[in-house]
Amino acid sequence: MDDNRKIGTLLLGVGFLFLFLGVMLFFDAALLAIGDVLFLSGLAMTIGVSRTIKFFTRKDRWRGIVCFLGGIFLVMIRYPIIGMCVQSFGFLNLFGSFFPVAVAFLRQTPVLGTILNLPVIGDIVDKLAGAQKRGYQV
Repeated sequence: MDDNRKIGTLLLGVGFLFLFLGVMLFFDAALLAIGDVLFLSGLAMTIGVSRTIKFFTRKDRWRGIVCFLGGIFLVMIRYPIIGMCVQSFGFLNLFGSFFPVAVAFLRQTPVLGTILNLPVIGDIVDKLAGAQKRGYQV
């Protein structure tokens, strides 16, 4: 992993932290805006600027792109609750196909993986992520 990806991953994590804090502090527009900027810059540094531009200019995902970027715009002009709702819809449309991959990765981590592999929690997480069990799994 090169330095740009390490920095991009850090920016993604800090961006999610700011978004979480902004929501927890009653939709503080400043924290949400900082989180959005950090998330977008972290995404660009993690996968590269050209791939980020290609990702956000795909015609088959236009609804998710418009909602995600429109939600960011609404947060920036101080409509945080409406902006976060619109942005969340766009986020699910854009990144929803990555959820099964993320769940599979999280299941391999030491502490969180044990929790996610518990019978009841595992079934709930599989339904939320859209993952289907195939064959025998331990």
